[in-house]
Amino acid sequence: MKHGKFITLEGIEGAGKSTVITTLVEALRARGIVVRQTREPGGTPLAERLRNLALERGSEVLSAEAETLIMFAARAVHLDNFVRAALAQGEWVICDRFTDATRAYQGGGRGVDLALIEQLARSVHRGLEPDLTLLLDLPVSVGLERARARRQATGETVSDRFESETRQFFERVRSSYLDVARKSPDRCRIIDASADTNSVSKAVLAELQDL
Repeated sequence: MKHGKFITLEGIEGAGKSTVITTLVEALRARGIVVRQTREPGGTPLAERLRNLALERGSEVLSAEAETLIMFAARAVHLDNFVRAALAQGEWVICDRFTDATRAYQGGGRGVDLALIEQLARSVHRGLEPDLTLLLDLPVSVGLERARARRQATGETVSDRFESETRQFFERVRSSYLDVARKSPDRCRIIDASADTNSVSKAVLAELQDL
């Protein structure tokens, strides 16, 4: 049985990852490919509980380093209980965020030592890397406005620890994402997420052809 493909999507708030994932899943299933959709942090019951610890606002201080460790704990659980098994069965896995998010949010946004992040990545990944990473890139101002409009449309009144961050924080995150993508051109593709939905979908599907 052929080993499945691992595709990850990255981007700041409001980049439109959910819409793109739906497009990807439908296109792959139309070609007869078995696809599993998941997210990070999360993806399994235990990993989702760890996600809540990282995202929810609480009364205790959660340092940037502690946040990073929680992210990798959730990732280890996710990989060991979901992703590796699906790939081994020949299924394709589409994941909303992966370690590039940690590099961008905790590394670029929070200022966590990148050497620590890479050390944890080597230990948790154990050689597993995405076959393709799609970075949905757009100006921070556009992304935050989209995220605000989405929350209003869905009636959300409480934002998580990341959604409530400053514009400057997200500027650092975006810059870090772009830096990661430029350093890994064989794996990462930068998609202009400020374009209309149809154009973004076409650009994303075009990147699947090599896989």
